[in-house]
Amino acid sequence: MEDLYHPRILELAADMPHVGRLEAPDGASTKVSRVCGSVVSVELKLKDGVVSDIAVLPKACALGQAATAVLAMNALGATPEEIRLARDALHAMLKERGVPPAGRFWELRHLEGVREYPARHASTMLAFDAAVDALEQARAKSR
Repeated sequence: MEDLYHPRILELAADMPHVGRLEAPDGASTKVSRVCGSVVSVELKLKDGVVSDIAVLPKACALGQAATAVLAMNALGATPEEIRLARDALHAMLKERGVPPAGRFWELRHLEGVREYPARHASTMLAFDAAVDALEQARAKSR
């Protein structure tokens, strides 16, 4: 279990940027893990095709918080496609032994050890699942 909660995971979980709420977000989503009860909310704004603002509210284990921190640290300036690809790569890394995400969300690689603990997959995915859902809401609003 020590490899699961190595120092960088704990650093990420403890240093959460962009915590709070946004005024009039373009998209917002809250995801809950039915397995452990972790909850992560993501609100975002888009401008010129990229994320221009983000706010997160994680009430999750260290793994969920670490994934949320990676999202929050790197979402500004990201395209919706980059966030979707990171979510898909994180899912593949956990469920299908895929390669860790690359690009701006490369630090998700620190969560590679989670693949051996299927009960922790849901909480690790919450932030990126919520972000993709919020992006879908933002896209629907802009139509």
